[in-house]
Amino acid sequence: MGKIRTRTLGLEAVEEKQKKEQRVRSEKKKIKAKKEEPKIEKQIETTKKTVKKTSKTKKTEERKVAAPKLRGKKYQEIKKLVEVNKKYNLEEAVALLKKMKSAKFDESVELHLNIDQAGLRGEVTLAHSTGKSIRIKIVDDKVIEAIGQGKIDFDMLITHPSFMPKLAKFAKVLGPKGLMPNPKAGTISPKPEEVAKKFEKGAMRWKAEAKFPLIHQMIGKISFADKDIIDNAKLFLQAVGKAHIQKAFIKLTMSPAVKLDLEKCI
Repeated sequence: MGKIRTRTLGLEAVEEKQKKEQRVRSEKKKIKAKKEEPKIEKQIETTKKTVKKTSKTKKTEERKVAAPKLRGKKYQEIKKLVEVNKKYNLEEAVALLKKMKSAKFDESVELHLNIDQAGLRGEVTLAHSTGKSIRIKIVDDKVIEAIGQGKIDFDMLITHPSFMPKLAKFAKVLGPKGLMPNPKAGTISPKPEEVAKKFEKGAMRWKAEAKFPLIHQMIGKISFADKDIIDNAKLFLQAVGKAHIQKAFIKLTMSPAVKLDLEKCI
């Protein structure tokens, strides 16, 4: 005789109840998953952006560490004329600059100074100007009218204090170009005509970089006589002051720098 299967009373009801509970739990999970979908998508998007940014940063870093571009053959040849560890007096340095002239145009002679503080500024009158013509305008009603029409045909603007209220509305135009008159630059004066004559004779305002203790200044042209370049260089170095200068270099627009012996130059 085969085994007799017994059936517990009410078992079907229990199974049905369990199935219903399972369906309810399943529905709750689906609802929760739908609610979390936007969060998951956002996390995925954030991860993508992070990966993209990291990749971009790596590419930027790779560009930064790329080998420096080599100068041309002509530059490499004239660079050999400069003794690396030597400090030159001005006479030697200027004579060397004359030999290093390589451009077809009249190259500028520049002084590059490492100093002891950022923001240092002052004024100097060079003995032989810089060789660069400066267009100077003294403010009057006609000049203000021309600025209002967008006509800016000057490199320096000098004004009497009484015109400053009228000029104020052009600050956003003149300021970024470095043309807005201000007391620090010496371009606001009760005697603007005298100031204009002073700058026309070679007076110039100089200043260090705002955030770094460096000065870059044009002091003449290579076509100048040696003596004229030397005179201008000495006057500029004296204006900055030996106490402020840590290192000094002189160069042409397209030449290597020549290190100066400050003890023999000032």
